[in-house]
Amino acid sequence: MENINDLMPLSKDWNKERLTQLKNLFPDLFTNEGKLNIEELKKVVDPASVSETERYEFRWFGKSAAKRNAYTPSNATLMYDEKRSINPNENENLIIEGENLEVLKLLSESYREKIKCIYIDPPYNTGKDFVYSDNYTQDKKAYWEENGVFKDGLKIDTNSESDGRYHSNWLNMMYSRLLISRQLLKADGVIFISIDDNEVHHLRKLCDEVFGEENFIAEIPWKGKGGGADNNFLMVAHEYIIFYAKSKEYFEVGEETKENEVFSKYDEIKKRNYKTQLARKWGANSKRTDRPNLYYPVLSPDNIEIYPILPSGEEGCWRWSKEKMKREMSDGNIEFVKDGDNCIIYEKIYEPLDGGYNTKKYSTWLDDVGNTATGTKEFGKLFDSKVFNFPKPTILLKRLFNIADFANGDIILDFFGGSGTTGQAVMELNQEDGGNRKFILVQIPEATEENSEAHKAGYKKISDITIERNKRLVEKIIEEKKKQQPNLFTNGHKDDAINGLGFKVFKLVKSNFPRVEWAPDIEKTDEENIVSFKKYITDKEYQLVTLFNRNELLTEILLKNGFQLNYKTDKEEQFKKNEILLATDGIKKMFICMDNLIDTETIEQLKKMYSSNSINSENNCFICLERALDTTKKYNLKHYLDNWFKAF
Repeated sequence: MENINDLMPLSKDWNKERLTQLKNLFPDLFTNEGKLNIEELKKVVDPASVSETERYEFRWFGKSAAKRNAYTPSNATLMYDEKRSINPNENENLIIEGENLEVLKLLSESYREKIKCIYIDPPYNTGKDFVYSDNYTQDKKAYWEENGVFKDGLKIDTNSESDGRYHSNWLNMMYSRLLISRQLLKADGVIFISIDDNEVHHLRKLCDEVFGEENFIAEIPWKGKGGGADNNFLMVAHEYIIFYAKSKEYFEVGEETKENEVFSKYDEIKKRNYKTQLARKWGANSKRTDRPNLYYPVLSPDNIEIYPILPSGEEGCWRWSKEKMKREMSDGNIEFVKDGDNCIIYEKIYEPLDGGYNTKKYSTWLDDVGNTATGTKEFGKLFDSKVFNFPKPTILLKRLFNIADFANGDIILDFFGGSGTTGQAVMELNQEDGGNRKFILVQIPEATEENSEAHKAGYKKISDITIERNKRLVEKIIEEKKKQQPNLFTNGHKDDAINGLGFKVFKLVKSNFPRVEWAPDIEKTDEENIVSFKKYITDKEYQLVTLFNRNELLTEILLKNGFQLNYKTDKEEQFKKNEILLATDGIKKMFICMDNLIDTETIEQLKKMYSSNSINSENNCFICLERALDTTKKYNLKHYLDNWFKAF
């Protein structure tokens, strides 16, 4: 049965999809009318029907509402801002100005499982930070005001400790955003979250729930403050970075190279230099009681059984299983060294071939990646005045990117964009190693304080600084390239020189479709409201294409049909009666027509193309404005094209 939401220009309805997946897996849990039978679901969860009132769970005020809010579709859209975009055709980087939860919802289908790494630096909830109330609705005028001051539509305000929901407010803000962002991560994707002592313990529990306790990787202490901050008792010089994988099963961590290694021994058989390390474990988990399966005898060349004994005399354990130890011995990768009456077993570590490097795991203690003072100095190299306080240093983010194994073609998402450090780190890293990583930054147009240096310098919103920083970086890199010899901008190689340098800017705006402002009459039946709604659409959107920017309308339609924002369109010349565009983002394809009226000849051409299988109809559906069709044409398109036709 047709419903009102079917006619609304909404982003993906994740609640609906989750329910559909549940029904496909367990149809017996649903009634004949298609409703979820809660009592049957309880029997699956608790077969013994035991009523448990006490169990471990993390609860706070507003949690259920925050979860519902995360999966509620958005009826807003994104508008391309060409004036503030830099080299838009030479890259796929995005800076999006808008409230991040709404933006995440709009990206949720297009970029689902496309993001390799998420890094966010959210408000730390110190009592002075802003917290988003998420009271966003389409008709709240204040949200859309250009100056970025919010009063009613979307309130961002200090979260005072005197508020009885001090922690709950912060958790609600984070919960909804983490839930929807998890869906954007690839199977091998990871998330890093900067935080301090105020909420680190709550954030760990929150991430355990969203990403799964089993996917926790590390809580990384970072010596983030140069001089430390006085908390009345101690000088606090550290912060944390919470690190989770979407699935440890698929994630492969990056490792750093070992430099200045000395390979002082030579293997006459393999003709290679090598060094050695103990085959016995040392340090943590090195006792037999820690890993009993790793305690076993190894037979030396002179038939002596050797056990892993710790210097304390306690029984230890080998670093490998018995099976792997046998393989390494067979391959000649084990060295036995006599030590008096004892014999010590070492692993051979060979010098890499072709001038390569061995690798080692990164440390969980970060004290060599700068601090906020470093970030401030770095920021100052691009700006004459101090318009942003204590940004994260790019060297920190580059280290995290390496740990995440963030490589060519991968996308990083930062939906608390701030000063834009993430964008700078990505572009600089690409320049350093010739990579092609991409970024998406989201920053709310939060107003700067009137007496602040940023405001005095002309930056009315934080998002202005986000964009300006990355613009200045692009200009700086290009100027440096022009000074290189040979000049990369000569002999027709300009496109190569600026490839990957720049970004497209999009803004969160009201939907182009007036229908989103319509509300059903509670006195009418569903059928009567549908009729009323369709008449409203006809009356309000009759002149839609002539009144609105066609490109803005095109972006909204494609975005809400799962297209990424790097889409391109080409005119299909075989259609003479209508302008038909073929839109593609490298993954999806779609024929789309924005004309006010679809000609009968166009419908016949589409019929022949789809019936003859001359196109890959699985990816090439046809979409047009619903008001461009009369009843007969709509029926014919639906009949000929079936599920490959959509009217918007």
